[in-house]
Amino acid sequence: MSRDLVRLFLAILLLAAFVSTSLPTQAHEVRPAYLRVVQTDTELFDTVWRVPARGEMRLSIYLEMPQKCQLQGEQLNWKDGATFVEQATYQCPGGLVGETLAISGIELMLTDALARFERLDGTTQVVRLKPSTPSFVVSAAENRVEVAVTYLVLGVEHILLGFDHLLFVLALLILVPTTRKLIWTITSFTLAHSVTLAAATLGIVNIPQKPVEAVIALSILFVAIEIVHWKQGKPGITRQWPWLVAFTFGLLHGFGFAGALTEIGLPDHAIPLALLFFNLGVEAGQLLFIVAVLLVWGLMNRLVWPTWAWRIPVYSIGSLAAFWTIDRIVSFV
Repeated sequence: MSRDLVRLFLAILLLAAFVSTSLPTQAHEVRPAYLRVVQTDTELFDTVWRVPARGEMRLSIYLEMPQKCQLQGEQLNWKDGATFVEQATYQCPGGLVGETLAISGIELMLTDALARFERLDGTTQVVRLKPSTPSFVVSAAENRVEVAVTYLVLGVEHILLGFDHLLFVLALLILVPTTRKLIWTITSFTLAHSVTLAAATLGIVNIPQKPVEAVIALSILFVAIEIVHWKQGKPGITRQWPWLVAFTFGLLHGFGFAGALTEIGLPDHAIPLALLFFNLGVEAGQLLFIVAVLLVWGLMNRLVWPTWAWRIPVYSIGSLAAFWTIDRIVSFV
């Protein structure tokens, strides 16, 4: 197989996917909307409704409480970065068990919503709402299966929509010479980001998110430069010890995953379960991507490309990484 051809083809696909997600009419929101409902008394409930912004525009999705619920006081509204936040308190005679909470307008969007209901006893119900299922019924007891499935799907979606993480993995696939080294490299990356994902999500380690995102972009640029050096007959540390580089940068990528998970939140009485299945979802999505890449390589094994073709995917990856690095540094400097 001509790997040059495969690399070019994959780069074109990734660039097309990146560009398409930048178009407002086609984009799938990487960040889901987030609803938190906290029961503070038998009939009182505090709500926080976080809606992703598209530029300066608020997505047209709205929380619908049961008709019997009455707003207490005024609803507070403000913009928090790339999110519009609405906070309110409702009195619902008889409570909310068995009642339906819905998100109107989500059926017309390409985004999801994560709903988290916290009961008086501290247990939590977590549900993922989609255009096909825009509502849920409040249950009387915690459902661990719901928690597991919700966070598993969120993990898969996060990695498959995280183009920076995928580009890093793709660059490693290009650079690693043998299947054995590839297995060790991916395993090291997995172990590293699993450790920092857990540590950051549980509050053991706290690192500002914006610098982390900038260094993640820089890690992709570093591996792209390593590929160029290797092609020029000067193999660097990544070519010789890819597992070490994957582990080191994997620690940083784990903080990136943790940033998304922290924004979503974890159910207080099922933190280990939610964290485990979110991480399993990330790994499942990563493996799906790797398998897809290897399948494409296999299918295009007979095609031949000119010797200079390898530069196209490598410089494309490096250029995107350089742009992300500068853009993310500017965002916090």
